Order: sequence, then C-alpha cells, then structure tokens
Amino acid sequence: MKMRHWLVAASLLGLSLHAAAADLLDTVKQRGTLKVALEGTYPPFNYKENNELAGFEVELAKALAQKLGVKAEFTTSEWSAILAGLQAGKYDVVINQVGITDKRKQTFDFSEPYTISAPQLIVRKDEKRVFKSLDDLKGKKLGLGQGTNYADIAKAVGGIDVKTYPGAQEYLQDLALGRIDAALNDSLLIPYIVKQTKLPLKPGAPVGELEKSGIPFAKNNPKFKAALNKALADLQADGTFAKISTKWFDRDVSKPPVAQ
Repeated sequence: MKMRHWLVAASLLGLSLHAAAADLLDTVKQRGTLKVALEGTYPPFNYKENNELAGFEVELAKALAQKLGVKAEFTTSEWSAILAGLQAGKYDVVINQVGITDKRKQTFDFSEPYTISAPQLIVRKDEKRVFKSLDDLKGKKLGLGQGTNYADIAKAVGGIDVKTYPGAQEYLQDLALGRIDAALNDSLLIPYIVKQTKLPLKPGAPVGELEKSGIPFAKNNPKFKAALNKALADLQADGTFAKISTKWFDRDVSKPPVAQ
C-alpha cells in the first residue's frame, strides 16, 4: 500500500515538474495569445486614443504576435508595478521601453534590443551656435524635465545652468522664446514632441551614453527567446519594423541616433 502511494506521489511530482518546465512558447501557442503589458500612457510608444491603445509599441506587439502565429492581448499597468507583475506571471512580456540592465537581467531574460536611444539636445531652428556636447553648454541655460536623470547627467559636467520644468511643453516654450539655450530629452521622443508642439525647434546632437531597450520575460524559456528574437529579426528583414518605426519617429529606432 505504501509503495502504491509512493508511486502515485512520484507520478504526480513528475507531472508537476513537467508542467513547470514547459517553455513559454508552448504556453503561448496553446493559448493562442501573447499577453503583453504596457503603460498605455506613454506616447508615442503606447497610449490611448479614442479609448483604444495606439502607438509604436502597440503596433510592434501586434506584429510580433502575428509572427508567432498568435494574437496580442494587452494589459495596462503603472510603470512602478509593471515588472513586478511580469515576475508574478500576470503576463508573458512587457513591451514598454524597458532598458536592458545587468540588474534586470538577474531576474528576467530579454529579447535582442529593439530601440537604441541617447540623451539628445533640442535647439531652436535658427540656432547658429554649435552644441556638439554638454561641455559646449557651460555658461548656458539648459532646460529639462523634473524627475528625469538628465539633471544628474548635466550637473556632472559642471558649469551648466540647469533649469527644471514640470514637463516638455514648458521648457520647449521657454526654448522657443529664447529664455534658455537648449533642452535635453530622449532621442526617440524628440521628433514626436517637436512635431506635436509645432514650435520652431529641431533635434540637436546626442550627448550621452547609448541606452538599449528590449522585451523582458521569465527566465528559462529558451524556445520562446529564440522564437521572439526570430520574429523581431523577421520584422526587420521584411521592412515591417522600419515602416512602423518611421511612422512614429521618422527613423529606424533600432539604429543609434545620428547627430544633427
């Protein structure tokens, strides 16, 4: 009797271990959907328009899911909780400009990078002075958003009069009026916000280290990782990625920004 119980327990344990070892790709294929988390409040990457999700990463997620032979199923989450939700298994991936860092790689696996960006200057369209680096702004006024890491980057240079603002609209307005000499933001956002504000401004030079973003997912899913990277590579090879990227950013964001 005890032997029978042991065999049953061993059998159940074997089933449990098999289930635990199932690759995420098998789960996604069986379900028929790729569960994607994003903020939904981060234009032009992902946001709501007429109560529907829109943006670069929304279109990218749908294209990736199609390459995997499934449909994208979206969940919105605040940034502060989005990676914790992934760790808890609430969704399969996060497609929300997640920087690939050594610390995050301790917890998650990542796809190959799909965006490469850097801090970049914004200047007036008629600006004659050449600002190739933050050193060129010593003794000048630089505007940027409160709560960003750009203030630390600028202050580390020294000699720059750093002005912080509640948001991009405020410092871009001051830049257009000549109250500051330049502004600083993410290179991927600049074409969009310049276009949206319709102010006489233009992108300037990238002035910091390159930052790569990828798609995080649970570790120990080699089949899923290979399939996701293949789907991303296929989108780049057939021109779909460049088409989506150019629609939202006027360039291919998988390539490093180019100085203006």
